[in-house]
Amino acid sequence: MMVMSPQAEVRTSARDRLLAAANELFYDEGIQTVGIDRIIERAGVAKASLYNTFGSKEELIRAYLESRHARTSGRIARALARSDDPRERLLSVFDSQAELFQDPDFHGCAFASASAEARPGSAADEATTAYRAWLRNLFTELAEAAGAGDPATLAQQLHLLYDGAGLTARMDHDASVGGAARGAAAVLLDAATT
Repeated sequence: MMVMSPQAEVRTSARDRLLAAANELFYDEGIQTVGIDRIIERAGVAKASLYNTFGSKEELIRAYLESRHARTSGRIARALARSDDPRERLLSVFDSQAELFQDPDFHGCAFASASAEARPGSAADEATTAYRAWLRNLFTELAEAAGAGDPATLAQQLHLLYDGAGLTARMDHDASVGGAARGAAAVLLDAATT
């Protein structure tokens, strides 16, 4: 068996370290309050690395939000894979959200926080718009598969519920709201499919 020396360890790329630092600092403190110098220091890279990799703080913000989107879509995809039943698949989105609320590092929706600080047309605004369209489309597809008479209306209602649950969990520091959101989603779904 070959033993690797400490010098042979694989180092993470500057891009990965910058994104990890941005994920931590932007999520904890906000995209506008955290300067690039703090991100560079936390990532342990040279300032040129940030500009060579992302070009600007604005593009780092876009990459940060795209990484949050990928995390969310991956978490939801894993929840959806747990069942073939259309009703349970739709409700599993809320199960996935409820699991997120249990994380001690949960600070609310990264997109809600970023959009509160975003200028119209900024990278944060564009990434938030893309994320919200993806989530609404997901709810519409799941509502249609579950047999909703008006999938678009049910999707809008579920999206409102999803957003409200995230805001309530954050503001009230109440992880149990996930179960209440799932219950409300089930009531909406049953009403839409009868």
